[in-house]
Amino acid sequence: MNYDKDLIAHKLRRWEKYQNSFQLPQWEEIPDLGLYMEQVITLIKGYLDYFPPELKEEQVITASTINNYVRTKIMPEPRKKKYYRVHIAYLIIICTLKQSLSIATLQKLIPMGISEEEVQEKYSAYVRRHRQASDYFVGAMRLLAAKILDHREITEVAVEDTEDLITKTAIISGLTHLLAEKLLLLEGQDLETVAAHEEGKA
Repeated sequence: MNYDKDLIAHKLRRWEKYQNSFQLPQWEEIPDLGLYMEQVITLIKGYLDYFPPELKEEQVITASTINNYVRTKIMPEPRKKKYYRVHIAYLIIICTLKQSLSIATLQKLIPMGISEEEVQEKYSAYVRRHRQASDYFVGAMRLLAAKILDHREITEVAVEDTEDLITKTAIISGLTHLLAEKLLLLEGQDLETVAAHEEGKA
C-alpha cells in the first residue's frame, strides 16, 4: 500500500477540525412541525453530514429504511404521514449507531412505548455522550497518528505509517463493537447468575 504522508496528515488535520466543530442538534433545535418523508430525509442528511466526500454515494437514510424501522417497531409510527421531533430524535440515534450496533440491540438504548419526556431525556443524554466520545476519539487518533502528524510528543501507541493506522483503527472499531454488544446482553442480569452460567461452561 502506498500513501503520501503529507496528504494523509492534511486529511487527518481536516478531519480533526471538522470533528471538533461537529454537533448533533439539541432537542429544541429539532423541528416539531410535522414533516413529510422527503423533508425528514433532507433534514437527517443535513444533520449527519460527516461522511467524507468520496463516500457521499452512501445513503445516510432512505424512505425504505425509515419505513422498515417503523414496520419493525424500532421507531414510532408517523402521525398522519408526518414526522415530529420524537421521530427525528429516534432517527438521529439510529443512524449514528447503526454502523456500530445491530438494529435489534438499538432498541435497548432507546426503547419504544416511552413518553416524549423520556425520549427527550434519552436523546439529550445521547447528544452529550456523542460529543464526549467524539472528543475522546479525536484525542486517541492524535496519539495514534503522532508520527504522521509530526507531533513532538510520541508515545508507544503511535503507528509507523498509514497502513498501520488503518489496521489499528479497524481493530479498535471491531473491539468496541464487541464490547458494546456484550454489555447490552447483560441487561437485567446479575453477577451471581452470570457466574453460575460461566461455571457450567467450564
